[in-house]
Amino acid sequence: MDETKRLLGSVTISPKIIEEVETQVKDIGEFKKKIQEYFTQNVTELLDVILYGSIALDVSDIHIEPQEDEARLRIRLDGILQDVIFFDHNIYHHLISRLKLLSKLKLNIVDKPQDGRFTIEVKESLIEIRTSSLPSEYGESIVMRILNPKSLISLDDLGLRDDLYKVFQKEIEKPNGMIIVTGPTGSGKTTTLYAFLKKIQNPEIKIITIEDPIEYHLKGVSQTQVAPEKGYDFSDGLRSIVRQDPDVILVGEIRDLETAKIALQAALTGHLVLSTLHTNDAAGTIPRLVDLGVDPSSIASGLKMAVAQRLLRKVCKQCSTLVKPTAEELAEIKRGLKGLPASLKLPDLDEVKIAKVKEGGCQACNFTGYKGRQGLYEAFLVDSQMEKFILTNPPVSSIRELAIKKGMITMYQAGLINVVSGKTTLEEVLRVVEEDEAQIVN
Repeated sequence: MDETKRLLGSVTISPKIIEEVETQVKDIGEFKKKIQEYFTQNVTELLDVILYGSIALDVSDIHIEPQEDEARLRIRLDGILQDVIFFDHNIYHHLISRLKLLSKLKLNIVDKPQDGRFTIEVKESLIEIRTSSLPSEYGESIVMRILNPKSLISLDDLGLRDDLYKVFQKEIEKPNGMIIVTGPTGSGKTTTLYAFLKKIQNPEIKIITIEDPIEYHLKGVSQTQVAPEKGYDFSDGLRSIVRQDPDVILVGEIRDLETAKIALQAALTGHLVLSTLHTNDAAGTIPRLVDLGVDPSSIASGLKMAVAQRLLRKVCKQCSTLVKPTAEELAEIKRGLKGLPASLKLPDLDEVKIAKVKEGGCQACNFTGYKGRQGLYEAFLVDSQMEKFILTNPPVSSIRELAIKKGMITMYQAGLINVVSGKTTLEEVLRVVEEDEAQIVN
């Protein structure tokens, strides 16, 4: 998008607020105090403090929720929602009015959902805020998604195991075929796809994306956004994109049969197609496409790799400790990691120490015991044997069994590898990975 257009209507945070937040806000408690200081100031400055304080703390979402007697401000930090402060309805109404103006939402509409966005200019960088309003019992609930360009990371920063890194690199450098990344909302699928694009991007290939909405702006990549209200959806956009002579196509999400068919057709006619689906695991990719109405033969020949992912919190390096696991913990780790290839070079499990978080954490981790997140992945390739198997329209369980037999390391096992590496806790892995996944025994 043209840089001048993106700057139009942007919010510029004042240097005074930037300095105050950077020097005085290191955790949620200090964030609360800083917001309280600005309750008596004008609403523009108050909102600036909320926005920049959230950016400084690496927050992904800001929630403003009206309740019967007051309103609540919450932030999502490392995937977990945390209360920040409660304030009266007068402050709430001023904040909502200011936010709706910035986001170009209609002020007089309070009984219907609305979506908008605006840009924050901070130290010559642009951070986009995606705003969603939803009518609730006591007023409009507002959620702001922070799309910070610094969240755009490279393939090297995803925290991949060496074996997975090599597989991903090899597959994304192929000239054609489809790669699908699955997982629930907020599991980092888009971040992974953008990391793929950044890795393969060069002046010799043309990359076009179709997204809803465009989350991050990538220099040198042609990005287009769907507009269903104008009759421009994924399938229409994809048809047009194929005529633009691209080498690589990123489809934000496959939601319907038409999009799936065109995307697979593009994958079969000399394009590398990257996309996402909402399924629980990698094996669920194939039945999900069949449920949409895609012919199994198209899936078998077009799909090259299915990836599932979650985001796993890492322990705080400053306050976590390494301890010997209990007998039950060690038995669970041994059960989960049984039969994995020696090439993974796991430590001696009888001597291993695992991370434990300090109760109450420390200031560096906002008193949670965890700081930062990394991707947790499982992936399988569609080789000739898997192709033939897909043609039989197998259930998820059978696809999963074959993928594991062919060497797929499950998400739960990937989590346990992080546990024995001291990067996270067993409790965190069990929180992130579905219970039935944890019961798989090789």
